[in-house]
Amino acid sequence: MMVSGILVTILAVGQIVLAVILYNPAGNVSVINLGWGVMMLSAVFGWLPIYTFRKKGNVQGKGYMHTTTLVDSGVYSIVRHPQYLAGVLLSIALSLISQHWLVAVLGVCGALFYYQGTYDEEKRCIEKFGDTYIEYMERVPRMNFVLGIIRCLRDTRA
Repeated sequence: MMVSGILVTILAVGQIVLAVILYNPAGNVSVINLGWGVMMLSAVFGWLPIYTFRKKGNVQGKGYMHTTTLVDSGVYSIVRHPQYLAGVLLSIALSLISQHWLVAVLGVCGALFYYQGTYDEEKRCIEKFGDTYIEYMERVPRMNFVLGIIRCLRDTRA
């Protein structure tokens, strides 16, 4: 767990630094703009969980992650792992913005580590919340926010 956290941090920082250094100002403007849009989406999925956990998670302890209640509303009704999704989206965004193969390679590696982290997190959540979390897993996609939005819209219409 700690090793993968260190690796994903090194990959993320490396990708950010290389995206700045290797930025291609002559790159495809449409792709660059798409990258900025993906980055904004990443920010939404990265920051909303902080607010949502503090408001609805009955936080006990130092940080917002120390919840005592399973949160399945707000952004957590769309995806189970919004901050991991934010990491994947940031990796994609930096690759699109820089348009350099090395940034893309680091991005793919980082995205794979973020995705793998969701499995470790789910094991911890099942231990903490039990069957309630397993039922939540059946209702809410791991990271597919498009499917999550569709399910939320369908559920509000029913």
